[in-house]
Formats: sequence, structure tokens, C-alpha cells
Amino acid sequence: MNLPIRMIIAGLLLTPLTLVDTAAAAESVDSKPNVVIMIADDVSWNDFGCYGNPAARTPHIDALASQGLRFTEAFLTASSCSPSRASIITGRYPHNLGRAAELHEPIAANLAWFPTVLRQSGYYTALVGKNHMTPEPPAVGQSKPAKPWDLVDPGVTPDNHGAEARWTATIKNRPKDKPFFCWFASLDAHRNWDADNEWVEQKYGPKHQPEDVIVPPFLADEPATRQDLASYYNEVTRFDYFVGEVTQTLASEGELDNTLILVLADNGRPFPRAKTRLHDSGMKTALVAHWPKGIAGEGVTTSSLVSVIDIAPTVIEVAGAEIPETIQGVSMTPIFGDPQSTIRRFAFSEHNWHDFEAHGRSVRDGQFLYIRNSRPELAWQGPADSVRSPSHQTLRRLRDGEKLSDAQADVFLEPRPVEELYKTEDDPNQLNNLAFAPEYKQVKSRLSKVLDQWTDETGDAVPEELTPDYFDRETGDSLKLGKGQKRKRGTPPGGPKDAIHIHRPGPR
Repeated sequence: MNLPIRMIIAGLLLTPLTLVDTAAAAESVDSKPNVVIMIADDVSWNDFGCYGNPAARTPHIDALASQGLRFTEAFLTASSCSPSRASIITGRYPHNLGRAAELHEPIAANLAWFPTVLRQSGYYTALVGKNHMTPEPPAVGQSKPAKPWDLVDPGVTPDNHGAEARWTATIKNRPKDKPFFCWFASLDAHRNWDADNEWVEQKYGPKHQPEDVIVPPFLADEPATRQDLASYYNEVTRFDYFVGEVTQTLASEGELDNTLILVLADNGRPFPRAKTRLHDSGMKTALVAHWPKGIAGEGVTTSSLVSVIDIAPTVIEVAGAEIPETIQGVSMTPIFGDPQSTIRRFAFSEHNWHDFEAHGRSVRDGQFLYIRNSRPELAWQGPADSVRSPSHQTLRRLRDGEKLSDAQADVFLEPRPVEELYKTEDDPNQLNNLAFAPEYKQVKSRLSKVLDQWTDETGDAVPEELTPDYFDRETGDSLKLGKGQKRKRGTPPGGPKDAIHIHRPGPR
């Protein structure tokens, strides 16, 4: 098992490598900081130990949090793999990315990626693991965008389909004369559960047991669901193990103090009422920052509101480079110096096509979550892989037997409310919709106006023709096409207003 950070550093002091490592650390004192982002796939914010889950084992992420900065109000812009990653890499809202607002689609060619900015500033840049971010080919007469990566490695090995096995080798084999940026993207915890078959107890400890998992109120507390969650927890723990390996490697290379580490996830767990949802179970993310040279204090928690589009300007500022005008986020560095600092009042999120037709928007102010749904006639049952899961099919069986609780029934609800409002501190699972409560009329009106302003200033829209369903909403099976038919793509949400050329961030 990997050791917590304090023990890693203490152990290094007792080895013959001490003189080499100390010299390397001293040499890097005046150099630009390195940056390592480790991003989990499909993990909800509260499925790390340091965020309150006593069952999912994440000792290495917990150790980073105990030595660094833990964000409690960090939010994604999309609870959908490629739109979320594209949003992070460009520092822009999904509808401002062109077709990339929807799953599996490319990012508009005119937009800057922050790894490109780092590479042009002298950084060695590497992507190892899940990519899922592609640029659109440049238009006729438009120059080809600069290369963002020196190294791209899918990272999958025969004994590790989580794509983490070559993370540490990437750090060790990097050019030693440059600062480095590594985007380490795990495939854990994306379905299907390969960690169960690749489990190494000497590394990861014992497998999680179904009787120990935490079953959220919108899932059924039945054996199939508990086993589903246990397998999911195994993938979370495997991701954590490799976070520890990277940390240990940075320490042994003498680079830990001079490296900004960020740990987060791209969207919520692949279970009903999580992934693709605008509620916290889908859109809130864990975000742990560790950087001894750049973050004041240890084991600090901040409730300052941040969006993942704030990562790009943060990293660029830390690297001493110029922030492109296309970036809509705002740097988090004031929070690194003072966890009480405020960099934004609002965080916005989107629900666009991910296997199924959808158009939803939300705004948070740190106290309330306001949601607006432009397709209320359609259920928000979750993506196709979640629909095919034992957890969803168990709920479906209970539904047919009229045995669902209100929280569980929300998975199948249609029509849905056009508006939802939640006081998140009092209602962490967002089960009590206050949108039509008289005492919250002013709150709803205020946040509705903020969302209107953001929609207008950033060029969002509800196209007449959205991309339709590709899968069956009951079974998750792919919808069959007639002979000669092709899958249709509708107009992306930013298309009607040419939002790829709008760089205004809206209210923040």
C-alpha cells in the first residue's frame, strides 16, 4: 500500500536518495511550478473519504487534503464525460464550445486549450489515460491550432484498464530541463467494472463488501444495488492508489513542494439520479489542491464557490503565462492565499444531450440551487450505461410493483417540473423542491433573472431541433435504425447565436 504524504517524506529522509532529492528540490525553488491534474471518471463528490464517505477507501486523496486545500463548493459545468473535460481544458461553458456541448463531439477550432498555452510557455505537457477531447478540423483558410501535448498515451495495460499504470513512468521519464504539466485521466470508475477482475489486494487492500456501502435514498437498498456500489467503490479505491503513487513519485523526484496537484472528477457516479443530473449528485465535484509552495496552510477547507472553468486560468496564472481572451473562468489563486476569498458569486451548469435528448440549466449561489428545464416532458433517467445497470433495473422492477419512495420515483418522473429550487445545506440530496413555495418566491425570481442574464450574455439558446434519443429509456439498449438511416444530430445549444465566438463569461 502507498504511504500517506507525511510518511512518504519522512521515509525519503532516511534513504540514500536524500542528497540527490534535496539538491533537485533546491534547484527547482526558483523554477516555474509543475502542475499535475488527476481526474477520476464518473465519481460523485461525496464518494471520497475526506468528503464524508466512511465506506469508500481513499487514504491517499485524504492525505493530500490533510496537507492541502479541500474545496466544498466546487461545481462542474456538465455532468457528462467529454463536455465536462472539454469545458475544463478550455475554461469555457459547454454551449460556448460548439458541437462539444454534446457527448463525443469535437471542440470548436478557434478556441484555446490551456495545455497549449503551457507548452508554448516552455512546459512539457503529457496526457496519459482517457482523452475524450478532440479539436474540430480548422475551416478553410484557418490555420491549424498549435499542438497541446508532447505526449499522448492511452495508458491502458493488460493488467490495468483504469489507464493509470503509466502515470509514474511519465513523471520519471519527462525531460528534466523543463517544468511539466500532466493530465492524468483515469477510466475509473466508468462502467463496466474491470477493477473487480484486476484486483491486487497487496496494492489496494481488501475489496469493498456490499454490506458496507452507503446506499443513497434515491437507490433501492437491495443486494444487486449494494454489489453494484461495492464494485464502484473498488474503482474509486484503485484510482486513489495511483494518486498515491504519483504523489510518492513527485516526492522521490524532489518535485512535490513545487507541484500544484489538483484531484477532481468529470461527473457524478454512473448510477440513477447522478451522472448527467444538474443536482449535486451529478454536478458537484470533489476538488483537492496540494501545493506546499503556493497554498497557505495545511489541511484547510474552503467553502468559496468555484467552477471547473476556473481551473484553466488558475493553471495559466500559476505558470506565469498570459490568459487567452477565450477563457470565461476566473483564477482560483486568491483562494490559495486566503481560503475565505471570494472569486465568484454564481456557478452555472448545463444538461445537454448525453445518449438522450435534453436541455437543462442551473445556477448556484452557494446557498441555493435553481434549475430550469426546457424539455420537462422527458424523464432524467440517466445515461444509457446507468439505465442498463442492476441499480436502475432494480428501481424499474420496484416501480412496476408500485413500491418506489418519492426519492426513487424521481428517476422516472415525467413530466418534470419546469423549475426546481433547493436550499442545498438543508437538503443535500435535493429532494424538496421549493420552486413553488411562497416564502422562496423572491429567491427564485432573483436566480431566474441571473440565469436569464447568463443565457443572454454567453449566447446560450434552445434550438428548435435538439439531438434526439439514441437509446431506449427503459432498457438502455441502442435504438435500431431503418435501412439506410443515419443517427441525427440536432443543433448544438450555442449554435443559433454563434456562441463559439462569444467570450463574455456572464455574471460571476
